Amino acid sequence: MKIQGPNQTNFNPYKNIQKKLTQQSAGISKNDQLEISDMAKKLQDQGNIQTERKERIEKIKQAIDANEYKVNYEKTAQKMVDFWTKS
Repeated sequence: MKIQGPNQTNFNPYKNIQKKLTQQSAGISKNDQLEISDMAKKLQDQGNIQTERKERIEKIKQAIDANEYKVNYEKTAQKMVDFWTKS
């Protein structure tokens, strides 16, 4: 019976890993692709909504600074009631 010590001559784990990587990369196509999901497209469209919202907020700020902004208390109260009873 022949016993080889802990240093086997054909044992090299790094070489085995390298072989696996080269085999995997041989089967992979190297064409780059980009796919945009429907959710990402919706998020991109929200950028337009945000600019409109910023413009609206800026107009309100200007009206407040000029003391021209009037609060519709009935509408505000109704929105609050709707929010709290929606649950």
